[in-house]
Formats: sequence, C-alpha cells, structure tokens
Amino acid sequence: MSKEGSKTLHQPDEVGQSMPILAIKDVHKSFGGLKALDGATLSVEKGKIVGLIGPNGSGKTTLFNVIAGALKPDSGEVWFKGERIDGLKPYEVYERGLVRTFQVPRLFFKLPVIDNILLAGRNQIGDTFTKVFLKRSAWIEQEKSLIEKALSIAELLGLSEVLTQPASNLSGGQMKLLELARALMSDPITLLVDEPAAGVSPLLVENMFKKIYELRREQNLTIFIIEHRMEVILNYVDWVYAMHKGRVIASGPPAEIIQNKQVIDVYLGEAT
Repeated sequence: MSKEGSKTLHQPDEVGQSMPILAIKDVHKSFGGLKALDGATLSVEKGKIVGLIGPNGSGKTTLFNVIAGALKPDSGEVWFKGERIDGLKPYEVYERGLVRTFQVPRLFFKLPVIDNILLAGRNQIGDTFTKVFLKRSAWIEQEKSLIEKALSIAELLGLSEVLTQPASNLSGGQMKLLELARALMSDPITLLVDEPAAGVSPLLVENMFKKIYELRREQNLTIFIIEHRMEVILNYVDWVYAMHKGRVIASGPPAEIIQNKQVIDVYLGEAT
C-alpha cells in the first residue's frame, strides 16, 4: 500500500466540519472493461448514521468491498481514523474496528444462533488452548461476560426466541439480524451495513433501527449503510449519498436527497 504524500487527512467532512472517521477519495475499480467505481468520493463523520443509495449496479457493494479490504482499488485512497487503509487485508481492516455485514449473510449454518454470536467476540482467552488452563479464572469470567453480551444483543435484535436453533433454520430476515448481531458483538467503531432491511418485515425493521439508533447514540457508533427502504433513510439516517455508475451524484440530508431530480431520474431510469 502506497503512503506517499500526506500521512493524515486534513479535509473536513461534508457532513460537518470535523475530521471524518472514514473518507473515500477518487476511488476507481474496474472488472475487465466494466467500471464499477469511477472516481467515488465521500466521507463519513464519526458518530453519524450515513446512508448510501443507488440503483442496482451503481457500485455500492463494490465500494463496501474496497473499504473493507476485500477488493483493492485500481486507484484512489481510503482513510479510516486518519490512517490510509486501501491495500490492507480484510482482517487488518477489521482489527482497526471497521466491521461489515454482507448482503447475503455468511453464517455458521450448522451452529446454534447463540454460538454464531459468541464466536464474534474479540480477544477470547479460550482461543488459545494453553490459556484455558493458565488463565482459567479469567477465562471463566470472560465467558460469562461474553454470554451476557451475546444475550443482550440477541434481545436487542429480536433473536432471543431462536438462540438454540441452528442458523440454517432461520428465515432470511432473521439471518440478516444474526449477521448484524455478530457485527455488534465484535465491538465495532464503524459498521458497514449492506442492506439489513432486505427480507425483514417492516415492523421488525422499525424496531431494529430504533434500537440501533439508540445504540449509536450511547456508544458513539458510526454506521455507513446501504439501504433502499426510504422510511429507514428518512427516519434514521443523518446524511445520504446517492451513487450512479460508480460515482456519487448527490449528497445531503435525507429529505433533500429524495427530492433531488437527478436521483429521481436515475431511480426511474430516465437519466439522460
């Protein structure tokens, strides 16, 4: 990863005047002759919930893959907490506190829901066989703490009734919630959330985002979310970016963006 030039980011966030926790600068990514990202540029302020919208194929998930380290950009820069991270491996990005969920949940389908959540806990003593014996008391206390945390997250997301069921038994919506539960279990600083409401009932979506909103406020959690449901965008997002053909075509408060003519034309397929 090249770090030529400035080692820190000095540009203010578009959402406010503070330094952004996440910034994407002129990112390009092509697959053969297809330009998935064509100069994508945006920033996310710490403690905010920021939405990313756009029609299918606009580059939203590709952008998340670049941010999370699953893809390396052809050019451009990705900054997180003042450090350039494009080119880092996914686990290195994760270790810095930037955690993502997936459009299609990636679960341990044969394991119970509770175990899926518990596995996401960081720095577990039980991960090392010898420490289980050398630090037995600390291991037991940590296990108790992790179980309490996992149960609390499960209750937050409405998964308490299915904790002992294998993940494969869950509905599509419940799998999305389990994916989010695992992300929250990992103590993220910033969450990249890819369409969490897809396949989830409207009532459950409303409850989920109310609780996420409260959690964001209590823990100063930053959330960057791809979402198509406008009720979510309007009620729970502080700022919105709209993408089309790999570029950001509009940004602003939710009420402004959903009335933006260019955004409306793109969604209706009438852009010229």
